[in-house]
Amino acid sequence: MLDRQAEPSHDEEHRMSTDPVGRFLTALDPEHREAIGARPRQEQERLAAAWERELEADDELDTLDELSPPAAEAEAARRVLNRETD
Repeated sequence: MLDRQAEPSHDEEHRMSTDPVGRFLTALDPEHREAIGARPRQEQERLAAAWERELEADDELDTLDELSPPAAEAEAARRVLNRETD
């Protein structure tokens, strides 16, 4: 018998795709993903909420989202982190 890693169930996949923190972490570059992932959950939720507001509010991101949703999400994540460090 082959030793396979367990694949996520449909419910787990759905939760990952709709969880704002998970989506935000996915949009980050690996270095920032690790750093933000180490922060308390409450702070991750705050950043994820700011990220979602950025995606909703910026018309430039709407245009980019039509071309490349991952690029738009990454740009919004970059902007949120830049505001955190300013």
